Amino acid sequence: MKSLGFLLMAALAPFSGHAAGLDEIPPVEVWQAAPDTIFDASDVTLDDFLWTARPIVVFADTPADPRLVQQLDLLTERMGALIDREVVVIVDADPRNPSPVRTELRARGFMVVLIAKDGSVVLRKPDPWDVRELSRAIDKIPLRQQELKFR
Repeated sequence: MKSLGFLLMAALAPFSGHAAGLDEIPPVEVWQAAPDTIFDASDVTLDDFLWTARPIVVFADTPADPRLVQQLDLLTERMGALIDREVVVIVDADPRNPSPVRTELRARGFMVVLIAKDGSVVLRKPDPWDVRELSRAIDKIPLRQQELKFR
């Protein structure tokens, strides 16, 4: 996924010291990555996060999709709230080379998918969602409610 280019790098610039751009993500084990790393879908599988994190997967047909840029801006603005909820962000903007994540979720066009720690799909949205809306959806998940109760 080396073609995400300038637009995606610009969206990730505020976190350049913490999260690498998608074309700079080294092939590391997911548990070695910084909590605010944005993963390229071609480098991970959903099973990598089973029972350890809640993936938010952002799909687009091109890195130039303004909705992709907007979604990444929304996510990076409030990354702390996502980290608190054990969320990882995965991006796939190359439908010509379908990643295992794209194939498994059967994504077409722009889409935001929230996945629970057990691997079930919590929601699919065709438009960008802000962190507040995503946080509300996460906080309704039974496992998240248990985590809060026993914290």
